[in-house]
Amino acid sequence: MGRLFSFFFFMICIPALIIAQKPDSVFIQKDSLQTPVVTITNRYENALQTILKQNTFLNSEGTPVTMAVKIKKTKSTDTVFYLLAALVFLMGLIKVFFARYFTNLFKVFFNTSFRQSQLADQLLQAKLPSLFFNAFFIISGGVYIYFLLLQYKFITDINQWTILASCILILGLVYLAKFSTLKFTGWVTGYKEVTDAYVFIIFLICKIIGVLLVPFIILMAFTDAAIANGSALASLLIIVLLLLLRFLRSYGLLQNQLKVSRFHFFLYIAGVEILPLLLIYKGLLFLLSKNL
Repeated sequence: MGRLFSFFFFMICIPALIIAQKPDSVFIQKDSLQTPVVTITNRYENALQTILKQNTFLNSEGTPVTMAVKIKKTKSTDTVFYLLAALVFLMGLIKVFFARYFTNLFKVFFNTSFRQSQLADQLLQAKLPSLFFNAFFIISGGVYIYFLLLQYKFITDINQWTILASCILILGLVYLAKFSTLKFTGWVTGYKEVTDAYVFIIFLICKIIGVLLVPFIILMAFTDAAIANGSALASLLIIVLLLLLRFLRSYGLLQNQLKVSRFHFFLYIAGVEILPLLLIYKGLLFLLSKNL
């Protein structure tokens, strides 16, 4: 009887004790650090939003503004620098090796009665310096024409070496043809001395132009648009004035030696002076239409 009683006692009391036992605090207890972290984060975000709203420079509440981003293309001027450095170096070499010729060149230029000048005779006899100065005029003139076309947007810097070589070549061919024509005319007509004097005047002005163009070329190559445009206009004005001076000196020479009338001299200027310029312009347009 006692055993039966003990059996029922354990069967009733043990499940009750199991049910009445408290749950383990390790599993249900919440982490005490989670709530403060959330609170601190919320406070930080609220403070940041308040600062952004109150700051007038940030204007976080305003309407967003869209801006188109343009990629700036940098253009390297190293090639142009080396080209112009070579041009200046060439002029320096010519001036050093032919210093006397260089000095006499400008003295004769400002001497109106060059026929009576001994300096003119010295320049006429100096064939080698004259050849180098004429070559320098063709090179500097071709480079000038290239930068002038580039300045007024007739060409771009694409295929620059081809266009530059074309400018130099066309200018050289035109003046070579002009020189050959004048020499041949003087030989045929028997006025060789007059023709030589006239050729001297033409190429004297050309040599002066070749030297004076160098600073204008540098300004057009490396300065901003306003200064480059002013340099181009100033150089064109100087060239026009020098050409007018060449026409006046040529007319004075031909009038004294050949008694040429103004009308015939005008026909000569139109056919021999203006026509080559038109040929240069037409040739450049033709080459540019092929290359661009």
